[in-house]
Amino acid sequence: MKLLVTGGAGYVGSVCTAHLLAAGHEVTVLDDLSTGHRDAVPAAAAFVEGDVAAAAADVLGSGAFDGVLHFAARSLVGESVVDPAKYWHGNVVTSLALLDAVRAHRVPRLVFSSTAATYGEPETSPITEDSPTRPTNPYGATKLAIDHAITSYAAASHGELGAVSLRYFNVAGAHRPADGPMLGERHTTETHLIPLVLQVALGVREHVSMFGDDWPTPDGTCVRDYIHVDDLAAAHLLALDAAEADGHLVCNLGNGTGFSVREVVEACRRVTGHPIPAVVAPRRAGDPAVLVASAERARTRLGWAPRRGDLDGIVADAWAFAQAGRVGVGA
Repeated sequence: MKLLVTGGAGYVGSVCTAHLLAAGHEVTVLDDLSTGHRDAVPAAAAFVEGDVAAAAADVLGSGAFDGVLHFAARSLVGESVVDPAKYWHGNVVTSLALLDAVRAHRVPRLVFSSTAATYGEPETSPITEDSPTRPTNPYGATKLAIDHAITSYAAASHGELGAVSLRYFNVAGAHRPADGPMLGERHTTETHLIPLVLQVALGVREHVSMFGDDWPTPDGTCVRDYIHVDDLAAAHLLALDAAEADGHLVCNLGNGTGFSVREVVEACRRVTGHPIPAVVAPRRAGDPAVLVASAERARTRLGWAPRRGDLDGIVADAWAFAQAGRVGVGA
């Protein structure tokens, strides 16, 4: 298939691009490089530097595309609270422009990078796609708004558009290609637990903070569902095949089991051989005690199952990427 990947210079987008190319697809990456990295785009992909809202119509008009995978987004929860306009414009307005371009050029498939933040603070665990969607920050709210827009566009497409939204939980690890450099997380502003813990082992941070040790969990720290980025990428390839005309399928992506903050820190200590000091800090407002996905719908509708759910293995790949010198330096 001929595919457009928006945000393909970012962490998840670049890894998915690598998987798409390995599967034999023709890929064009569209990215403005505001948070992504040009050297993360696999060499076999065509690259267009530009704003998605401004450039999507021209790119899709340059040839008959079989599908779009939409990763481009603002994704910092804290920033979304401080500057919500940046998120409503950067996420929702941009996505509406992309949807208009998809409709105008009759692209038949769309896969959207959604998020577990659409659920907010869940009442039950594991979280299913039927759980109430009550986002607690503008980031989650904008992603949910895009999900709703996709449902409307697909329903009104008269059979021309099928879409799948994949709601990620915690993505981690790195992609080790057969040739070429590893692809992993390198954010100027890092907020994800595993890279933050590994920055301590790298000497970039003195310690890692654990926000509360009195949660109603087995060891008192928050529990989260971690999925390897390669498993995540595999789901996107399956989603392309599962997209059905007039339909919009929403699937959670997670391992269905959770690991606590303490367990993550201990895994990082085992993998790195570093003591990694951890300091207990006050709870953060809005942090749920447990966020674990039910991925049963992805199993039954996509035929997907995570293959790399071992926490030490996920950390080992992230650590190998960190040791390559690209983590913790604002690269």
